[in-house]
Amino acid sequence: MSRNAELAALFEEYADFLEANDVEYKPNTYRRAADSIREHPIAIEELASEGQDAVEEIDGVGDAISSKAIEYLETGEIEELEELRVELPVDMDELTSVEGVGPKTAGTLYRELGVTNLADLEEAASGGEIREIKGFGPKTEENVLEKLEFAREARERELLGDARPLADDVLTHLREAEAIERCEVAGSIRRWRETIGDVDVLAASDDLQGAVEVFTGWERVEGVIESGENKASIRVGGIRVDLRVVVPEEFGSALQYFTGSKAHNIRFRNRALDRDLKVNEYGIFDVTERSSAGQSEADASDDVSDLDDTSGQRAGERVAGETEEGMYDALDLAWIPPELREDTGEIDAAADDALPKLIEEGDVRGDLHTHTEWSDGTTSIEELVEAAEAFGHDYLAVADHATGPGMVGGVGLSDEELLEQIERIREVDEEAGIDVFAGVEANVDREGGLSVGRDVLEELDLVVASPHSALDMEPDAATDRLVAAISHPETDVLGHPTGRLLTRRPGLEPDLEAIAEAAAEHGTALEINANPNRLDLWGRAVKVAIEAGATVAINTDAHGPAEFEHVRYGVHTARRGWAEAGDVLNAGSAADVRSFLEE
Repeated sequence: MSRNAELAALFEEYADFLEANDVEYKPNTYRRAADSIREHPIAIEELASEGQDAVEEIDGVGDAISSKAIEYLETGEIEELEELRVELPVDMDELTSVEGVGPKTAGTLYRELGVTNLADLEEAASGGEIREIKGFGPKTEENVLEKLEFAREARERELLGDARPLADDVLTHLREAEAIERCEVAGSIRRWRETIGDVDVLAASDDLQGAVEVFTGWERVEGVIESGENKASIRVGGIRVDLRVVVPEEFGSALQYFTGSKAHNIRFRNRALDRDLKVNEYGIFDVTERSSAGQSEADASDDVSDLDDTSGQRAGERVAGETEEGMYDALDLAWIPPELREDTGEIDAAADDALPKLIEEGDVRGDLHTHTEWSDGTTSIEELVEAAEAFGHDYLAVADHATGPGMVGGVGLSDEELLEQIERIREVDEEAGIDVFAGVEANVDREGGLSVGRDVLEELDLVVASPHSALDMEPDAATDRLVAAISHPETDVLGHPTGRLLTRRPGLEPDLEAIAEAAAEHGTALEINANPNRLDLWGRAVKVAIEAGATVAINTDAHGPAEFEHVRYGVHTARRGWAEAGDVLNAGSAADVRSFLEE
């Protein structure tokens, strides 16, 4: 497992502390290096083993950063970062989780008021102390109080994009062990929810204790939280991972049970009761002789943790449990993909053999929202196109940022620069092995207008219109704004419709039905932004869009080649919304996309 992401996170923290101490220029240097390290295809520890020169081959990594990288890999810490943590003893990640509180603000709040964490921040804001700091004022204080609760709740969840790679590594480790026959993730991470509480793993083994020891003995374990005969909890990369081990003949029932959701399991359990069957984590049992009083008691439970009857966990004749498919078959149901198990009609659909043929990861044939170094991406147009072809895409749309509301630091392109870029994209398209669309990510202003001139929009193949500012509008105003953007004759895709950043800001809260109906009416695709920090749209919103007859597009918003891998999160989000390949614009061919754009 590469430690690139781990080291990149440390350099981002280092940059935050530098910024908090009013150091200029250096923070951005470390952030750019962090991005390059995270995206580099070769493991940083492998490069470090070849020497410092090999590490410095990473774009943006010079002598100072490479030496710190090697220091961390050899000693487990970066001395200068440790010194900064002592000088400014704040929980930087916690404080900056509040929208509007950046590293500089965190530094000022500590120096002026001794604020080190969210509890201190709330006390200072509630007491009217923040407004007294020069340059802050009542509005800053009100913003802090308004965003605190969201930040506190968000910090209790892990991003799917952080947890799923870890879960994959855990599974790889366990599957290599002789003591373990089968293993799989469970819980919300198996249902591909956008955030999770912790990573749940289920394993099948005849040697329960041996399986636990394999788990707790993993070299990446930072600490064992608890360990028992058939379950254990560890912490890896700051994320809690829980393991439960069952005997092989009960693996299917345990997997169904612990995958959830709670609402799905209750409906599943009630269907079993109607057939005089009992469901729990140990299997499905025939309880024909069970009294009606017993059935009523079981039926009253509405908590997954209470669904098994501890007085007779394996009572009755066992009719299913070894496989998950067998569990559903025993209730005359087709197997239900985990992403659908949210009690939104999947049980009835499975009973009627009417489940959708969900889109698969391999169905996506191109990416319609990507960025290059012309705006804030990390590579040239040519390099991104080559990487897309190597990834397996048939086509790619370059959609760099245009100037407009929400763009800072000279990131966006002017109309003149866009016209210049269109010419360059056309040249690359002629030489490329895949189709290359000339696109733009235009900014949606408060009224729903686009930040690019109409004459330039008409020259482009594809226009992604995205909100980047004024993301705290009232729902009615937000709905009007997005409907106006969707209705614009040059808009092809509404990009990350709400502008949300998971665990960072909630974004707009429009009327989803109105947005979906407008998209269907005007032939505008609604984006599922696959960046794990966004996943915008999300499952329920995708289902609303599809039911309204709208088309969706699964885009990565990639700012570098490594981010093409994020498409998996977009696909599983689409699956949570019951999407089939035919519902997804870029599951079609390049010709299909051109036809959609021309219409």
